[in-house]
Amino acid sequence: MGIKAEAWFLYAHDGKGSRRGSFVRESYEIPDLQPGEILAAPIYGSWEANMDHALQRNPVDVCRRRGEERVVLGNCGVLRVLDVGPNVTLVEPDQLVVMSASSVIDQFGFPKLIPAFDSPNTIGCLSTKMKCREHEVTPIPDDTKHPLKRWGAFSTKHFTAWSNWKVAYGTFRLMVDEHQLPRPHVWAWGGGTALAQLDLARRRDNCEVVMLSGDARRRKIIELAGVTAIDRRTYGQLNFDERRMSTDPDYRDAYRAAEAAFVEDVMKRTNDLGVQVFVDNIGTPVYRATMRALGREGVITTAGWKQGMTVNYLRAATCISRHQLIHTHGASYPEQLEAVAFAERDGWLPYPDERIFSFDEIPQLADAYSAGELGISTLYAVNPE
Repeated sequence: MGIKAEAWFLYAHDGKGSRRGSFVRESYEIPDLQPGEILAAPIYGSWEANMDHALQRNPVDVCRRRGEERVVLGNCGVLRVLDVGPNVTLVEPDQLVVMSASSVIDQFGFPKLIPAFDSPNTIGCLSTKMKCREHEVTPIPDDTKHPLKRWGAFSTKHFTAWSNWKVAYGTFRLMVDEHQLPRPHVWAWGGGTALAQLDLARRRDNCEVVMLSGDARRRKIIELAGVTAIDRRTYGQLNFDERRMSTDPDYRDAYRAAEAAFVEDVMKRTNDLGVQVFVDNIGTPVYRATMRALGREGVITTAGWKQGMTVNYLRAATCISRHQLIHTHGASYPEQLEAVAFAERDGWLPYPDERIFSFDEIPQLADAYSAGELGISTLYAVNPE
């Protein structure tokens, strides 16, 4: 007999009306556990940008990509294992775990598809109970010294940040060692994943870290993490649009002035070195400014494409400046274990918003995120402590 649960489902687009999806709350049955599978109860889930992408059906229609009529989202959260199927060795009943950053992996253990997003037949935290494969969760200490609410917003952002930072920082250090530049400058645009990287760079690698945000609420959270926050609106209209650059003289003049002011400030704050590692998970609208702020032997690193999947760069200038472009997706299972161990030891965890939405309020949470009314990490309670 199946396991009874209740979830918020996103259905495939029916070809009528708005493409933006909405949630439908329904009861359903989870099939019995098979070898390698576990049953878990989400405690807290974190609303992630990929969930909004799924609702917007942009850049991909998740239901169509998975070939399924309906899906259950939510790939960031802290859970309690209720039961395990045959041959499970990585977790055990009553253990605390967080959602993993990988579902379908390649031959080296890196993710190709992410659970509760584009990986078929996976269930996310928007369900009162969920079944998954054992490698789709990662254990945390049962006696953790950190609140479960902070673990609830940890996995997706921090696993991705750990893997991306390891490659980006390692690449920079292949060019410039610690004796040549003991304290590199690391800047970022964007949200929670970028902030996690800056916090990691500050804690572990003695970097000078700065984050740009036009949202006052987010800047408070950035400062709470020990990162210097700058209001990106200080520079003016720093939002590149190639078409308008060629057709709108007023826009062109305003953009160039904003970009010049930004680069001037970067150089002032970095003693004319420029930025050594720039975390850019935004993409097209800020990529030109990112490139101009980058110092020689600099690294642009990304694990996302929130506002643009295509960028252009001049290969000759990039070679001459020894600029490196890093791209990663998710994290391997060993990297996730490393990230959890470091977080427990050093307190490298996010600070979620004070308000926690109830399971009944998921549609309101989705609307608030889409309207830009939330901070960097917002939780919802499924089976609260």
